[in-house]
This record gives sequence, C-alpha cells and structure tokens, in this order.
Amino acid sequence: MSISVIKPGLLDTIQDLGRYGYSHWGINAGGVMDRFAASVANMLVGNCVDEPVLEVHFPGPQILFEQNALIAITGADFSASLNEELLPLWKPVVVRKNTVLHFPKLNFGARCYISVHGGPCIDKWLGSYSTNLKAAAGGKDGRPLRKGDEIHFKENSIYFAGLLHDDANFRALPWKADNNKIYHHPHEISVIPGKEWEELDASSQDNFLDNNFMIHPSSDRMGYQLKGTPLNLKKPFELISSGVNFGTIQLLPDGQLIILMADHQTTGGYPRIAHVISSHLPKLAQLRPSDCVKFKVTSIRAAEDLLIARQKELQVLHRACTDHLNALVC
Repeated sequence: MSISVIKPGLLDTIQDLGRYGYSHWGINAGGVMDRFAASVANMLVGNCVDEPVLEVHFPGPQILFEQNALIAITGADFSASLNEELLPLWKPVVVRKNTVLHFPKLNFGARCYISVHGGPCIDKWLGSYSTNLKAAAGGKDGRPLRKGDEIHFKENSIYFAGLLHDDANFRALPWKADNNKIYHHPHEISVIPGKEWEELDASSQDNFLDNNFMIHPSSDRMGYQLKGTPLNLKKPFELISSGVNFGTIQLLPDGQLIILMADHQTTGGYPRIAHVISSHLPKLAQLRPSDCVKFKVTSIRAAEDLLIARQKELQVLHRACTDHLNALVC
C-alpha cells in the first residue's frame, strides 16, 4: 500500500517520537512537535505509539491514497477533506483507494498528524525514523515531502474494502479520542523555574509572570522567539554552555526570550530562566506566529502529577483502541 504526494504543503515531514541517546554527538532528539497528538493518531489506527507519522503544517499537502487504508488525523484542524468531503478528526477513518486528502482551511492549531495503519516502510537513522532537516537524514531522504513522492506502507491483514459502504469515499469508525483537556486554555503555559531564574531582577520576574509574550513570525521547529517586555539580570555574567531540552526558556542578550522546541540545539550558553512542563508542550506546539503566551509558575510535584495522570489516560486509550479494532476485524 502506498500514498502519493500530488502537491506538497508548507512543511510535510515524517516524524516519530524522537532520536534519543546522541546528544553527546550534537544530534538533537527532534521528532514530532506535538507528542500527544502523534501518539493518539497511532493508537487510533492500532499502531505502536512510536510508529512514524506525517507532520503537516498549513497550507497542507494533497495526498492520493493508492489503496484502501485506515488513517487518523489529530492535532491541528485544517478542515481535512477527502474528495471535498470533510473528515472527522481524532477518529479512525477507513478511506477508499484513489481518493485525495487535502487541507483547504485553517481553523485551529499549527500542526496536524496523519497516521496510517501499519506505518511507513522507511529506514531508521540512529534508531529513529524522524526527519533531521539539518543533517539531511531520516524520514524521506532527510527532507520535506515533494511532489511525486511515494510512501509505501507495511502490509496488513485487514480487508478495509469490507468496512466501506457502497460508493462511500470513507467510513469513520465508532470510537474517538478526547482531546478537550489537552488544549484547554491554549495560551496559558505552566513552567517550573530554571537554573538562572533567581538571576533575574525582581521586576523582570514579575514581568515574566504578569505580561503576555507574542510568538515572533520567524519562529520554527527549532525555537519560538518571543516578543514582549525586555527582561533583565541582576548583573551581567557569562555561562558555560550546558545541556538544554525541549521547552527550555532562555533569556537572550537583548532581553527577549526564546523557547526551545523539538529541533533545539543540544547545548546553550544563555540563561535558562524556566522550563515548560511536559504536559503543556502539546498545546505550546499548536500555537502559531503572532499568538500570545502567558506563563504561570508551578511546582515540580504538580508537573509530575499532571504528567503521570496524562500517561495513565493514554494507556487506557491505547488499550481501548486496540480492543475496538480487534473486535471490528474479528
């Protein structure tokens, strides 16, 4: 089974949950920006959570399904349509061969994820399928998808044609993931104080928590540059470069901030004033240029409790999706 790219989008890449264990070589983890949406997309179609998916930005691509397939689309809402018929999001959908998926309208979010039952047949690079654009490795030849690209998917034993009604282009299966809590209050981002938080002067600490910051248009998968009231240190000092992570918030020399995202560098020498909690990275990943961010400090214990609760919910969802799919096939 394969899909063909009729028209590429702004930035369509193959990503999984990341490439870990190579930071000492200067190779970042990369992977999807919204781990929650990508994981759920795989769960809905019966894949392992770390199967590669397509990460799509708006304007999105036009994709031809050359065979019947079971897919799920999660994350941002780009009005996903199959032959002009609107597709449901956060649900498994059986699509008929020779139909075209496209994304005509932006409604919400910055990135959506497309999973296909079975997962793509591509090679790993350093233990991951993710596209590393800087290294030109992983994914589809280390680059975004182009017109004419074909992606082949693993064989499966499910007879998808038998799940389609006569003359219907698709059929949505009767289970759905609940994403309401994940993106609730999308502009409110919780953080824990960073190593250099106390190096900010008192007024800057207040400004960080009281003011909104706008995401600059030059932001990308490497980092979100923020524009707002400049922040100041109590006194200038120099740092030895040290490890940074997805969600680290650094103070730049001009007093502005940058939030490191999935394609961040492995080390940095700017003050690390805060870190976005793991459970809020998905909604941060769905913010777009010119959106505003409001920060709120929380405790490590609260952040851990929220993350553990999220993981438990995902485990329940994964088991439920697997049981539903098995029952349907049987």
